Order: sequence, then C-alpha cells, then structure tokens
Amino acid sequence: MKKMLLVAALMVSGLLSGCNQLTQYTVSEQEINQALQKHNNFSKDIGLPGVADAHIVLNNLSSAIGREEPNKVTLSGVANFELTGLFGNQKATIDLKLKALPVFNQEKGAIFLQEMEVVDAKVQPEKMQSVVQTMMPYLNQSLRSYFNKQPAYVLREDASEGEALAKRFAKGIEVKPGEIVIPFK
Repeated sequence: MKKMLLVAALMVSGLLSGCNQLTQYTVSEQEINQALQKHNNFSKDIGLPGVADAHIVLNNLSSAIGREEPNKVTLSGVANFELTGLFGNQKATIDLKLKALPVFNQEKGAIFLQEMEVVDAKVQPEKMQSVVQTMMPYLNQSLRSYFNKQPAYVLREDASEGEALAKRFAKGIEVKPGEIVIPFK
C-alpha cells in the first residue's frame, strides 16, 4: 500500500512539473551569460574633448540573477581603459560590478537590462583611480544607453517549444535566484 502511495505521489509530481512547462519558460543564469558574450568587446570613446579622451572596452560579462538583490541582475565584467590626455597616454583595468533591472519587451520577445548602473569599480593600477572616477558618470550613461537598446536575451521562435510559446504568450518576467521565469498569459 505504501508503495502504491509513493508511486502515485511521484506520478502526480511528474504531472505537475510537466504542467509547469506549459505555463512558463525559464531562462537560466548560464543561458543569460552565454547571451551576454555577444556584448563582450563593447567599446566606447568618452571624455572631455581637448582635455582627456578615454577608450573603454568591456569584456568578460557574467551575471548573477536575483542573488544579491531581489528582482535585480548583478553583472560583473572587466573594462580596459586607455586615456589620452594632456599628460600623455595611460592605461588601466577596471573590475566592474553593475546592477540592472531585467524587463521583458513583449513586442521584441526579449529581456532588456534597464536602469543599469555601476555600483563598484576596482581600478588597477590604483594611481588611476581618481582619473577613472571622473570618467565614471560618462561610462555609466554609456552602458545604460547601450543596454536600454540592446537586449540581454532574445527568445527565438525557432528554438525549443517552450521558448517559442514564451515569445508568443509571455506576460512579463519573475526574477528568482539564478533564473528568470517567463510566465505565459
């Protein structure tokens, strides 16, 4: 009798998890990280013309979804910073930590990282810290503008059945630790 109850419980849980796939689609942190690789080598020239010009290239983007702050994505990456100014050329490496709000765009079937902001920047060599800090508002605005226009993840209709359903019937997103859940209408 106990075995029958155990088998029945397993069957019910299997059915419920199968139904879950019909009501939502989950994008894992790993899938977001793979999609973020397309944004590696984001480059931008920023600065104060005639005083200091900086060329920044962003690499090694990776995400932590909903782990540090609920409903937010924390990104880490490395920016190579080259400054040309009145005092010559200087280079630095910046370990960046960024936070953003993931937002689903129904029309494009894509997840965008909105409200992007730099929350921490570790600069090497340290003597470049003050120079980088003066350029940080420009970098922050550039990253925010870029990620407002470029999706972090795009659902494809030619992919899995769940992803195609999500693209057609999604009503928003839910951020959970390590994943973004896209419930269907």
